[in-house]
Amino acid sequence: MRVLVTGGNRYIGLDLVRQLAAAGHDVTVANSHETDLPAGVTRLHADRRVPGEFESVLAAHRDRFDAVFDNTAFSLDDLEPMIELFRDRVAHYVFTSSTAVYRRSWIQPVSEAFRTHDPADDDSRKAYGVNKIRCELRLLEEYEHSGFPATSLRVSHTLGPRSPLVTRDPVFFSRIEQGRPIFVPGDGAALLSLVHISDVASLMTSVLGQERAAGRTFNVTNPESTSVVGAIHFMAAAVGVDARLVSVPIDAARRQPAPLVHWGEALMGPMVFSPAAALAELGWQPRFTIESGYADSYAWFCDGGRESYEYDFSRDDDLLRQFG
Repeated sequence: MRVLVTGGNRYIGLDLVRQLAAAGHDVTVANSHETDLPAGVTRLHADRRVPGEFESVLAAHRDRFDAVFDNTAFSLDDLEPMIELFRDRVAHYVFTSSTAVYRRSWIQPVSEAFRTHDPADDDSRKAYGVNKIRCELRLLEEYEHSGFPATSLRVSHTLGPRSPLVTRDPVFFSRIEQGRPIFVPGDGAALLSLVHISDVASLMTSVLGQERAAGRTFNVTNPESTSVVGAIHFMAAAVGVDARLVSVPIDAARRQPAPLVHWGEALMGPMVFSPAAALAELGWQPRFTIESGYADSYAWFCDGGRESYEYDFSRDDDLLRQFG
């Protein structure tokens, strides 16, 4: 297939591009930053943050693609031009959404039928998830109106190489290597859903050729779950040492100017998502367990990834005085 990937220069998008190219697809990426891409992959320079530039660049290629993987749409302003460009022109439009669209739930695991945020909610703390559900609903509306073959993929917390944020795997690996404390809200027992970026990419590619995926939404996560402390344990096991954990009372953790860990569940309580629909209907099976996923992430970290980040441990002494 002739495939367009928005982004495609880092993290999940780069894994997706590599897998598509390895499978023999004709791949084009549209992004604003260069990176090393597989042989044969075409790159279009287009900055989505510049009004009008993205759609202007893509307009000349609108009849070139059979499928679009849209990894960089975060709002309706991002999405609407893509619908106009590719309506009646592609067989698949795969939108990268997030499990952040869901409301808190007393029932676990959370399936695709569970409640999502109100698209009219203007609470800035929920903006990311609210904007994603607005996009999902717009795509569903377009599917019902014109048959636009959109599939929305709700991705859970991710792990793996090339994290765009130091606050994910990298800072934990660095702390563990240096014997620095890892400050954990409460007892760290809240459960998380995690998935390796390579498995996200393989699920994305599994949509190709499956007409029944159109108009559908799927959770993208590992069938396993673990706790906050469990995730830290697996990272420490990858390093080969024990982690130095310091418990911070929940109320005190909530008062911190920046989160102690990047998983919101540590403060808000567990959220476990079910990938049952993707497993049953898309023929997808994750390759990594949570444990092997962190081992893979640490292998990349040791092979030059460590130097890709700057680390800030300036709060450590103060937190240790209070809670150590």
